[in-house]
Amino acid sequence: MDIRNIAIIAHVDHGKTALTDALLSQTNMVAEGVSMDSNDIEKERGITIYSKNTSVLYPNPADGHSKTTKINILDTPGHADFGSEVERVLRSVDSVLLVVDAVEGPMPQTKFVLKKSLELDLKPILVINKIDKPASDVKKVKEDVYELFLDLEASDEQLNFETIYTIGRDGLAKLKMEDELKDLTPLLDLILEKVPLASNESLNDSPLKAQVFNLAYDNFLGRMGVCRIYEGSLKDGQQIFVKNAEGKIFNGKITKLFTFEGLTRKETKEAVAGDIVMIAGIPDIFISHTLVDNEETETLSEITIDEPTISLFMFVNNSPFAGKVGKLLTSRQIKERLEKELEVNVGLKVDFSGIDGRYKVYGRGELHLAVLIENMRREGFELTVSQPEVIIKEVNGKKAEPFEETTITVPDDCSGTVMKKIGERKGILSDMQSKNGETKMVFEIPTRGLLGYRNEFIVDTKGEGVLTSLFLEFRDYAGDVVKTKLGSMTSMAGGKALGFALANLQERGVLYIETNTEVYEGMVIGNVASGEEMIVNPTKGKQLTNMRASGSDDATKVSPPLDISLEKAIGLMKEDEYLEVTPTDIRLRKKYLTETERKKDKR
Repeated sequence: MDIRNIAIIAHVDHGKTALTDALLSQTNMVAEGVSMDSNDIEKERGITIYSKNTSVLYPNPADGHSKTTKINILDTPGHADFGSEVERVLRSVDSVLLVVDAVEGPMPQTKFVLKKSLELDLKPILVINKIDKPASDVKKVKEDVYELFLDLEASDEQLNFETIYTIGRDGLAKLKMEDELKDLTPLLDLILEKVPLASNESLNDSPLKAQVFNLAYDNFLGRMGVCRIYEGSLKDGQQIFVKNAEGKIFNGKITKLFTFEGLTRKETKEAVAGDIVMIAGIPDIFISHTLVDNEETETLSEITIDEPTISLFMFVNNSPFAGKVGKLLTSRQIKERLEKELEVNVGLKVDFSGIDGRYKVYGRGELHLAVLIENMRREGFELTVSQPEVIIKEVNGKKAEPFEETTITVPDDCSGTVMKKIGERKGILSDMQSKNGETKMVFEIPTRGLLGYRNEFIVDTKGEGVLTSLFLEFRDYAGDVVKTKLGSMTSMAGGKALGFALANLQERGVLYIETNTEVYEGMVIGNVASGEEMIVNPTKGKQLTNMRASGSDDATKVSPPLDISLEKAIGLMKEDEYLEVTPTDIRLRKKYLTETERKKDKR
């Protein structure tokens, strides 16, 4: 069987997963309606978080075709925070489908994934998706992509890329705009025509050479490696040597060998050169390890992954409400969970050396860390999280910090406000275009300037703005960043919040809680625009008298509180605050719960 290996890459929400699902559906590899995004958070957010392997058989042997090609497909995330998932996957494929929205055109993450592909000397196939959108401009999008190729110094061969037009959601494609839309056969045929053949019978007899590019975890089999076989073959039960980038070698035995078929992994006795497989039995396996059956075989070049840019502390929940709803409460359990996460999440780093069980967790962005915390709370963990901080390091003897390229699209009337705030946060405008009542701006800004800004951005643009960012590099420290200061509304008492108190407090700021919410001293129940902390008593009831007055006893009206999601809370957190995360609640609280302790700490 011939084998082709491709990855599907794109900016977030340009339709990678919908296209993959349609390919699986057309080739009868999955039941109708089954999606690659199987994780609960992926389903809720509508984004891909983890890169996944699948494969299709084409032409389908069930249709009477004797010669069938296996196409291994790797679906990748589009969000910049999960860029490490994309970087390692690209090493294992021979071509990529670069999916671009027919309206939005190339976006920041398009540039990132394309740059990585071109550096690996891959020749992409351009897929202009969502061509049924009323505002689609296929010609301009293709020109913009061509310019992007030029900017990234693509070779002449790479510049001569093939283009196909699709409606991925409906499983339709055509090679030319004047053609009639039909199923995805034109795309599958194009893959067979343009993607280099991965399998070659002459390579099967060579010494084994395979490389691990992804990790997986199974409760029964333990840590597993996903790898591409470049030469030779792998067999179930085979004794192999594992080599790392430094040249160190250790022995291992494959206890289980799987190939991918549709959305399932299929146990097999042998896999040949060109195929992508999953192996179990080597607990110390890691990304970039080379698998060989002869110690003399050279090690494949290392797969490098961009380093983290932000960090936060994670430790046990020590608030007055600790232990009320969670099942996993101890420092040891949090440590074991983080160690398990490190098995598969290569963009993450954890420092376990902190005192009092405070673990410093390093990630690629707020969303990257928020997804980890969200998964932990759903598993029954209770924990306390500190405010995220940007990683500052020394480069050539100077203090350096991470910078990001941020692309912002807003209605024209909001552009002034956004430019002012981004400017105060040390953002420098590098490009600006206005079309159809919308302004598109590109800034280069320190990651520090973006932390906590997304909540403000939603308010400033009335929810109509789109903000995407992409890590650029570490640059010289940019100095002080001016941020809008919201003061915290902090409870001075514990008990049940009463409507009478909240009705008065809502006139002073924005509330995070509703009537009858249990509160404790030091819990943050809202914010105020003044920038100063306001100590309040949300449990204070109305003074009762035996006198009545016309109109004064009307029912108190309390507006619905601000819905605090995990990411929103991370953005609202101040330096002197923690985030209390439980399976049912997310609460902001002061590090020191009593006012006396807080004053003492300030001094």
